Amino acid sequence: MQIFLLGATGSIGSAILSTLVAAGHQVTALCRSDHSASAVARRGAAVQRGDMRAPRGWAHALRDQDTVIQAAATFDTDMAEADRAVVDALLDVGATRNSPLRVIYTGGCWLYGDTGGRIVDEACGFAPIPAFAWMLDHADLLIRCPGLSTAVIHPAMVYHAGGGVFDDMLADIRAHRPIEIRGHPDIRWPLVHRDDLALAYQLLAEMQGLTGHFNAVAQTGVEIGVIAATLARASGHNGQLTCRPRAEVLAREGDWAEGPMLDQRLSARRLIEATGWTPQHRDLSQTFPAS
Repeated sequence: MQIFLLGATGSIGSAILSTLVAAGHQVTALCRSDHSASAVARRGAAVQRGDMRAPRGWAHALRDQDTVIQAAATFDTDMAEADRAVVDALLDVGATRNSPLRVIYTGGCWLYGDTGGRIVDEACGFAPIPAFAWMLDHADLLIRCPGLSTAVIHPAMVYHAGGGVFDDMLADIRAHRPIEIRGHPDIRWPLVHRDDLALAYQLLAEMQGLTGHFNAVAQTGVEIGVIAATLARASGHNGQLTCRPRAEVLAREGDWAEGPMLDQRLSARRLIEATGWTPQHRDLSQTFPAS
């Protein structure tokens, strides 16, 4: 399968690239820099130079693709505008296709809001935090376009052996500081290992008739305090915590900081039933065993 990947050098995208190449797919990756181009070429992907913010320079490369995976983000103040540029390019391509272009679009668990202790699956409605509500608007445009066959994947909090969503905690551990917790240690995070998430992208890319929303979650909801204790035991840290009040965190870090302070429990029921997705990392201690 010919697959065009945006975000191939990011934390999630790099795992997607490795998984797709290993599965025998022909991947073309959008690369803005020489460094990125060299990195993806070494891993077996073709290179399309360009910036996600300026699709006019690379959208022509989508015409011969079977699937496009949007796993890129600027993580800056222009994040919504940059993503909309990609969405508009996909809509334009979809309008000219004889057969639908497969699109895998990346949403996120924060689009469900605080679940209030309930386990939320793909059949439940969304309650996005305001900073990311635009993702649902973009996803809806793609889903409703008749020239596209769109699946939207909502990753849980993504981790790997090097950190991922645990980067800040691990930095505190390495510096022998108390582990900072935003909000309260009883807040629960749904979790998924990066490699399991990459497999979910692969399965949805290959099963082109599946459309709509799919959660990628391996652990329904793990308390942040438990996560911190697991990471501490794996590193010989004393496990001491520093808890920052919600208001202080929002004042210091802005609206995006609301996401990690949501108490969430999520299920991947639809993804599992539709694709047979079976995550291999079902417990955090598999990746961070006690030392």
